[in-house]
Amino acid sequence: MKETTTIRAELEQYIRREGITISKFGENTGINAGTISAIINGNRPIAMLLLDRIGAGMGLEEGSLYELYIDEFIRNTAPNWRRVRPFLHRCAELDKLDCIKQVVEFMMDYLIYAPALFETAEELFGKGKHEAAAIIYKNVSDSEKYQHSERLALCQYRLFTIAIGDDQDENLWAATHFESFVDRLGEADQLEALKDLANTYASLRRWDKVEWLAEKMGQKAKVQYEQKYGNTRRSERGKEPKGPLFMYIVYSYVMRAGVWDERGDYQKALEYVSLYSDLSWVKEDTEEARRLKALCSNWAEANGYLYQLMSGSLDVIPLYVDYLEKNEGEILVGLHKILVAANRYDFNVDHVLQRFEKQIEALADQHTKVGTYTEQMSADLYARFLAEMACYDLNKDRYTKGMKFLLESLSYSVMLNGNPVTIRCVGLFEKYRHTASSEDKEEYKNLLGEVEYIHDKKDRFYSARI
Repeated sequence: MKETTTIRAELEQYIRREGITISKFGENTGINAGTISAIINGNRPIAMLLLDRIGAGMGLEEGSLYELYIDEFIRNTAPNWRRVRPFLHRCAELDKLDCIKQVVEFMMDYLIYAPALFETAEELFGKGKHEAAAIIYKNVSDSEKYQHSERLALCQYRLFTIAIGDDQDENLWAATHFESFVDRLGEADQLEALKDLANTYASLRRWDKVEWLAEKMGQKAKVQYEQKYGNTRRSERGKEPKGPLFMYIVYSYVMRAGVWDERGDYQKALEYVSLYSDLSWVKEDTEEARRLKALCSNWAEANGYLYQLMSGSLDVIPLYVDYLEKNEGEILVGLHKILVAANRYDFNVDHVLQRFEKQIEALADQHTKVGTYTEQMSADLYARFLAEMACYDLNKDRYTKGMKFLLESLSYSVMLNGNPVTIRCVGLFEKYRHTASSEDKEEYKNLLGEVEYIHDKKDRFYSARI
């Protein structure tokens, strides 16, 4: 198909080449013969539905005529949003991302269409068409980069959400880039954005950041809670946050407890647990609120056991294990912490591991999202769990089993790119190198080669961002 051709010309040539009448082509495609004739004669524009029918009638692959459509009916005519919007949606369905890019860049020459393009991006984002939506968000964001609009901040929030994945270097860049836009969001979106940022930094183990963001989220949520339910309540409120307001207050306590856990101050962590174990102050009384209050009570019980265990109170293990059996979503984090305590205080937990043997085998397929943890937090946790299993077995002179877990942990941490578990695994392997088989040493050598490649890639990544 020549670049200088048109859809009209292609259609007319097809009808002549196939030796069929316009009426016959109309029968084949379900398009009125008069409409086809008007299109060929240039007297009628082609709507999106007709475009797909014409392409199918000509035996072409879906979307084959889209490049021509852009030139003929979008670039070379006055902007027509009623034509552009369905075209963008159809391109997203077919993953015709280059077509979306061309159309959006053209439409952004007319800034009056920025709000409509943003709404289309929101629609695509809601449908899970993230790559297509990202193209629009990026263009709208670029057009408003010198402004302080809420729409600019929302574009950056969506781009941050879309960017988060397995690559921790990319996640760090996305988080730091988005952070400055949070305060430009509306009150309701700020809470969810702060929670998402805190979760991202938690997976990156940037605990000072997590603490600061969690505290900020809690403060903002308390102000909004007072405005909605307290003596200073406002008669009119705008957009409501994604979840019940009290949950953002509770989640700030949960995250700050987790920060003090990582710092090794378990008494401080337990103080924060006490703040969300009693929710008698909560005003909401919907079915969803009652469900979430029960969930918070569940968290308080689990984390109470967990922080007591980490402080050396081994007598809580039976209670914690009973709890884990009733709450499968907490098994990974629970077993990880039990192993950390066992390795730190040198006690035997073989009976616990045997009790959860089937669940441990299943974790390899389930760790991508565990319980209420984000995918990134669950992935990081699984790599750490494997490392603790390796350490536990190696300390017990179960070298074959320990090396298996060690190499699995190293392999998985390499996949996460930038995960600090890699250093822990390297240290363990070198300590127990004398127990490794030749096959283990070869696999270890190959994994270190991947680590070196990733570090070279990381250097190029940051150089490109400068």
